[in-house]
Amino acid sequence: MLKNLNLEDNKFMPNIKSQEKRDRQNKKRELKNKVVKSKIKTETKKFIQSVEKSDNMEEAEKNLSTLFNALDSAAKKSAVHKNFAANKKSKAAKLLNSIKSK
Repeated sequence: MLKNLNLEDNKFMPNIKSQEKRDRQNKKRELKNKVVKSKIKTETKKFIQSVEKSDNMEEAEKNLSTLFNALDSAAKKSAVHKNFAANKKSKAAKLLNSIKSK
């Protein structure tokens, strides 16, 4: 998938070799980051659905842990900013604690 990168979607091809390389690198990074961000969105949806059910708190806590791992991994890979990950983790924990207290 990453080996056969097409730069044809660009309107203008660069004249400078270093810019061509930079375009290839950016395309690879974009694809990798897209996968990581998609994983975050999926785990967030799973967590919210498990909290909305609220009959099985163990499942919600398990999904929270999985979400935390995905966010930490994405922040470590610089796919998302570390503050973005921290804010998402905080909101998720707050949501779980508000459901627990009820």
